[in-house]
Amino acid sequence: MRIAVRVKPGTKGASRLERQEDGSYVAFLHARAHDGEANRALLELVAREFKIAKTQVTIKSGAKARGKVLEW
Repeated sequence: MRIAVRVKPGTKGASRLERQEDGSYVAFLHARAHDGEANRALLELVAREFKIAKTQVTIKSGAKARGKVLEW
């Protein structure tokens, strides 16, 4: 499965994943975009939301951008 995610790092409160009307997602992450912290937090969040192992989720494109494509 592939999903498009727009990442918003450094938000207050708990991390959450919201589905948009167009089928993409927005990830609000408490982790900052520093040394890959936000990417690790994103992979953990997606794995938890979709009930899969976090080692199954990979970033296919956008590793250093706010717009990413994830696959598992």
